[in-house]
Amino acid sequence: MAVAAQAAANVLLRVEGLRKEIGDSDILVDINFELYKGEILGLIGPNGAGKTTLMECLAGLRPRTAGMFYVGDEAPADWDPKGLMFYLPNNVAPYAELYTIEVLTFFGRVYDVDPRRWERIILDELSLQPVLRKRVNALSKGNMQRLLIALALMSPQPLLALDEPFDGLDLHQTRAMMSILRNLRAQSRTLLLCIHQLVDAERICDRVLLLSEGRIIGVGTLDELRAKTGLPSGSLEEIFLALT
Repeated sequence: MAVAAQAAANVLLRVEGLRKEIGDSDILVDINFELYKGEILGLIGPNGAGKTTLMECLAGLRPRTAGMFYVGDEAPADWDPKGLMFYLPNNVAPYAELYTIEVLTFFGRVYDVDPRRWERIILDELSLQPVLRKRVNALSKGNMQRLLIALALMSPQPLLALDEPFDGLDLHQTRAMMSILRNLRAQSRTLLLCIHQLVDAERICDRVLLLSEGRIIGVGTLDELRAKTGLPSGSLEEIFLALT
């Protein structure tokens, strides 16, 4: 297979000319990028850069003003990503009055998850056993985040879009979560992660997409962005500051 054809076959999702306006304000302008199968792409930018809006457009929760989404060679006019993408927003509490075990059981049945895999996710990977009999609205920030990640892990879609997956986790929990997400990538799942902490993004992402004021100012591996900015040993923070 030719190099160009091989690269095209590895593209899971292509975004072309995405634009989002709210009133007279441009929230996203001329967004173009490709998301490759089996990679971790970090969506990076300050508050107000348009990260969450971009994820919500991809998830079909916000209508786009212009632009096309391609899955393979197809660009459906009526975008419905449910079979492609599981989107996990930040700061949500699913079925807050229910017990944690009830929420996990419900999602396990919805997704027809093998009970052995379900138990492995809960007991071994995310250590949720101590909070199974707690109500969702009584969980700490860290336990809530692990519950939400458990729901994402049980989903069958090839693309997981996670908004701030490390929010509320301590250092040890963050390291454990990164290991879980890397294992997902090793299983050929693709991850789009909105990450606020640039140090975390450096450690987990294969590539990063840098947003500023609704525009892409850089996309690539850390080494590619270092070459672009002339900072051969620059951190992601230094690269972002150089590009802005």
